[in-house]
Amino acid sequence: MNNLKITKIQNSAVSSVDFNNIPFGKIFTDHMYVADYIDGEWTNMEIKPLENFSIHPGNLAWHYGQSIFEGMKATRDEEGTPLLFRPEEHIYRLNASARRMCMPDFPEEAFLEAVHTLVRLEKSWIPPQEGSALYVRPFMVAMDDAIGVRPSDTYKFIICTLPVGPYYPKPVKLKAEEKYIRAAQGGVGEAKTAGNYAASLYPAKLAKEEGYDQVLWLDAKEFKYVQEVGTMNIFFVIGDEVITPITEGTILKGITRKTIIEILKDEGYKVVERRITIDEVVEAADRGDLKEVFGTGTAAVIAVVDEIKYREKIIHLDPNNYIVAPLAKNTINGLRNRTIADTRGWVIEAGATVEA
Repeated sequence: MNNLKITKIQNSAVSSVDFNNIPFGKIFTDHMYVADYIDGEWTNMEIKPLENFSIHPGNLAWHYGQSIFEGMKATRDEEGTPLLFRPEEHIYRLNASARRMCMPDFPEEAFLEAVHTLVRLEKSWIPPQEGSALYVRPFMVAMDDAIGVRPSDTYKFIICTLPVGPYYPKPVKLKAEEKYIRAAQGGVGEAKTAGNYAASLYPAKLAKEEGYDQVLWLDAKEFKYVQEVGTMNIFFVIGDEVITPITEGTILKGITRKTIIEILKDEGYKVVERRITIDEVVEAADRGDLKEVFGTGTAAVIAVVDEIKYREKIIHLDPNNYIVAPLAKNTINGLRNRTIADTRGWVIEAGATVEA
């Protein structure tokens, strides 16, 4: 630790950013972290000014898809202290994705040092507005220049940071998909790999043409069991239970999902992780037992759902009557800005390894 090479930019661009009007994913901060995997080890670890890369046309990631990523958020308290939320969970999941995609693990200690140092350096980029944050995007790509279906021998690991506003500023409308699939047993659905998202774009485009914001994915075999949404895990409040699909290899193990399950259990809710069919959701709606539907994710945080279409059936919900989703959202946001006391050790100050 503390041997990380740091090259600071001379003039920051932060003063040109309107934090009240931030397009999601389009504004990058001044610096990035980079590391190279060469001859079986990670090396050349440094933080430097954001810049373009020169990539060979034969790059294996472009041709065969060895690319994984994570999504994290950094916030700040009223004193301006930069805060991270459960950062260790992200390196665990990143390395799980790496192993599934036949890529090398990234060292946990180096990952945490990189995230802490970069966020501390870019703390002036953390928006103060409620619901906004500094989005942290670690990713790893293959770097061999060769055409051939095989794992790369070299890789690059990068972390970029971006100030962002709310991902879903209004309630979300979902269309249950019965033709296209997101993931199948034995596939890479549990990995946070780029190809999963590429495959989802066309079905999502079709759903948007019908007036829906996202696809509600069903299982690949029977199109019977609810899986997740294109950008988040999904929860249903049915009667006195909060139900979310169990992760069985086809669903991303969401860190926000895990967090919300723990929060709701602590609040006394009965949270059940199990298979749930789309027919069960429809029947619950018909009986009046479907009280709430909401999604969870790093980008989305908590996104309330006000409409689901399944075949010719349209389920309408009123988020104004929701109780569980607002509790979950207010709690996680309160933890992230320290207006709610953190008794679990989830919120960690970005390490003062750099005088920024």
